Amino acid sequence: MIVVFARGFIVGMIDSFFAVYIQYNSGHIKIINKEYEQQERLLALNYPVDGFNNQGVNNMIIQLEKIENVDMVIPRIKFGAMSTTEEDFHTMMGWGVNPEKETQFTNIEKNIIEGRMIEPKKMEVILGEQLLRKLDKNVGDKITFLYNTSYNSLKGATFKVVGKVRSGLKMLDETVFYLPLKQAQRLLYMDEQVTELLLVTPNRSMAKKVLPQIKDILNKNNPGKYLALSYRETSDILPFMEIAKLIYNQIYIFLVLLASFVVINTMMMIVKERTREIGMMSALGLESNKILQLFMIEGAIMGIVGSFLGALSGGILVSFLATKGINFSHAISGMSSEILFNSTIYPVSSTGNVIFAFILGIIIVTIAAMFPARKAARLEPTEALRKV
Repeated sequence: MIVVFARGFIVGMIDSFFAVYIQYNSGHIKIINKEYEQQERLLALNYPVDGFNNQGVNNMIIQLEKIENVDMVIPRIKFGAMSTTEEDFHTMMGWGVNPEKETQFTNIEKNIIEGRMIEPKKMEVILGEQLLRKLDKNVGDKITFLYNTSYNSLKGATFKVVGKVRSGLKMLDETVFYLPLKQAQRLLYMDEQVTELLLVTPNRSMAKKVLPQIKDILNKNNPGKYLALSYRETSDILPFMEIAKLIYNQIYIFLVLLASFVVINTMMMIVKERTREIGMMSALGLESNKILQLFMIEGAIMGIVGSFLGALSGGILVSFLATKGINFSHAISGMSSEILFNSTIYPVSSTGNVIFAFILGIIIVTIAAMFPARKAARLEPTEALRKV
């Protein structure tokens, strides 16, 4: 039961971390200006992605979407902004997005708890629930942001708040506001430019196959100008997450080994209680390997019954939590908003997980039963018959 729950929880947590990071930071493959890599944390607008040979990013997107296994190309502009209340200045991050593609890729619309998604070419924004609270604004209100343009000039613009977001991600709920990409390009003087392109493949394992093709196209059109990075290359944490899955598999085995000590203890007691019967069987001509077989079968039956009940109860528990989720919002309240970690973890419920735990339990318990079974098989008949 513990193995099924732990494995479902860990896989759910890691898959959630990957999904969130890919959706909101890297895509499966990320294209940025080579010079932008060092300035990304500063949200610099001086090094945009402006297409092949300065022909505009829209033409570049069309060409990239023609590549096999590239399902979608997501354009974004990320820039710093601030707004004021009567009491304080509040810094935040603006994301200029294509509403249709953003909704399709991230399902951001399902996190809108009030209002609606922004519409193209309109002076509209959606904000995180906590950010709206800090700014003392509500859906339907007007809000003015100050920002630096691509020419490093300070400007301001007023938008209508059309939606409130509750995503469970600290960064989106406290720091980010969305506006239409066309408006962001106009206001920031970045016509036909973006700060990044996120390429989406059928699944993240395809990124490794598609990446060489992307790099080849970029080098042919603009040698040395752009970087194409897989999701693994954009984070120091993600590779360790994949290693963690392998490490946890060893921990699951260790958990079952701990439980198998109960089986060993039980089997030892059974051998002790049946010492006289073992001696009688040996005296009547039952060979040692047959005695060993008898106790191994008994241990295997214990393993099968115990593993079945444990795997079944664990599967039921994980299936329940997979729909309800486990909320860690209080635990991560002090975490940096730069870390994309969903506050609600949904354990992964799968038949494969239940079968894995069931088979693992049977194998380890059967092996554990071998030790007391060998002791029973080695008992001398004369010595065994003396014991009551």
